[in-house]
Amino acid sequence: QVQLVESGGGMVQAGGSLRLSCAASRGIVYDMAWFRQPPGKEREFVAAISWRSTKTDYGGAVKGRFTISRDNAKNTVYLQMNSLKPEDTAVYYCAADRWSTGVLAIRETEYDYWGQGTQVTVSS
Repeated sequence: QVQLVESGGGMVQAGGSLRLSCAASRGIVYDMAWFRQPPGKEREFVAAISWRSTKTDYGGAVKGRFTISRDNAKNTVYLQMNSLKPEDTAVYYCAADRWSTGVLAIRETEYDYWGQGTQVTVSS
């Protein structure tokens, strides 16, 4: 079992930046991802990264604006969010894929461990 704790959320104006962090309770050799759930909508894929950082993938809505990275020495995954838009407003969740297959998963059902989420609000 591994616990994931997100931090770094908050309120920001459109065009601003935030960096989210996801701290794991122990060393993780799993692929990791960020998902988000906008108000009144289903949870959606944001970004994923392989455990050695050799692969990344992004959802279409954030490609070119968000960057996922990780520091395995610190058991932490990051999401740098730039050029934020009001439609980026959501609860952001960190997730770990215990059964990585070499292909980054983008469906939430493929992730086994989840954090509690952190709220990001972007005002216009």
